[in-house]
Amino acid sequence: MQRSVKLFIKYVSLNMLGMLGISFYILADTFFIAQALGPNGIASLNLSIPVFGIMHGFGLMLGLGGATRYKILLSQDKQKQAKKVYAQTLVFALALGLVFFLVGQFGADGIARFSGADSETFDSTRIYLTTILSFAPFFILNNSLLSFIRNDGDPTLAMFGMVIGSVLNVVLDYIFIFPLQMGMFGAALATSLSPIISLSVLSIHFFKPVNNLSFAFQKVEKRLIHDVMYLGSSAFVNEISGSVVMFTFNTIIFSLQGNEGLAAYGIIANISFVVLSLFAGVAQGTQPLLSESYGLKDLKQIKQVLALSLGTAFILSGVIYAGTYLFSDHLILAFNSEQNAHIADMATTGLLIYFAGFFFAGLNIVSTSYFGATDQPKRSLFFSMLRGGIIIVPLVLVLSQLYGMVGVWLSFVLAEMLVLGLIAWKMNPNKRVKRKKRIG
Repeated sequence: MQRSVKLFIKYVSLNMLGMLGISFYILADTFFIAQALGPNGIASLNLSIPVFGIMHGFGLMLGLGGATRYKILLSQDKQKQAKKVYAQTLVFALALGLVFFLVGQFGADGIARFSGADSETFDSTRIYLTTILSFAPFFILNNSLLSFIRNDGDPTLAMFGMVIGSVLNVVLDYIFIFPLQMGMFGAALATSLSPIISLSVLSIHFFKPVNNLSFAFQKVEKRLIHDVMYLGSSAFVNEISGSVVMFTFNTIIFSLQGNEGLAAYGIIANISFVVLSLFAGVAQGTQPLLSESYGLKDLKQIKQVLALSLGTAFILSGVIYAGTYLFSDHLILAFNSEQNAHIADMATTGLLIYFAGFFFAGLNIVSTSYFGATDQPKRSLFFSMLRGGIIIVPLVLVLSQLYGMVGVWLSFVLAEMLVLGLIAWKMNPNKRVKRKKRIG
């Protein structure tokens, strides 16, 4: 038990710090844009985030899926197969990044219009999208490599890669937006340089004695990549679903309250991004421990790690909600540069209702990650899809008609609550491991 707790604290705390660093630069981005470009800048950023989420989701899918299979194989002393998974995952990640690069060069205008940008937000949305997508290969490679290095026994370096990239991004954000007056392009460029900085830090791992990762360029096998994508599909769906939900919310909120409503939602969405990153930190931090325990068929450790992660998520939810309740006015003021009373009122109500959903969302994120880490991609994918749109989209369409903006905020809470009930019904670590033992 003591070893499990020590490893849990090490992996989770380091990964939470890293994810907090990433979310911090997103918040800084939002803050600087709010100060320099006002509500229209926030609205443009909000319209761009879904596309960024899709790109980010592909990187997480390949990274977490590939690293999960890598860790399971490594724990079973199948080093040759493990290294093959690593090499082919990175090759495919680079190819996918180039596809996103081309989309950014030729499709940014169409994406901006499809996202709902109007005459006031179109130019800045297009600029942000073009810039971010131009650096897509670095974003996807960085997300992939972070997971592999974490699973290769170096969570500390993974954390430093995320944090250093994020801190320097905040510094560049300020320089590009204010002294250099580069506006939305400056904000996007600073964000786009972050994965390059992170990759530079992560490269240190290949010179360490603990390194088991060795890259050899090889032809991508369809079967292997399918396995990697299937294992990481829940991470992808979580990111995609966030984009789908945000697009749906953007559309409904714009019809209810226009750009002021989008600005209010932008405040909530970006603060919630920080919260979700903390839960993701818990989930991604426990993944190597769960995958190793599963590969070794250590049921006791699986149960211990799962209990610790669920408990951590629940306590974290309580602390976050208490902080939101006490400091909501200060949080909103930081992003409401024009001190628009209507935006502040909508954002205050939204924070208090929407953030109640994190009591359920945190447990759901940890649980879906558990399914993926223990080679149960079907369940992980199913529950991620429920969270991502199957439940929340119909709810927000109905509740927004009945209760307006309050209904929009409430749909998130009810959706996460329903998903948690279904997860609790289906989760049974004991049954899963016993069945696997009989097969082996």
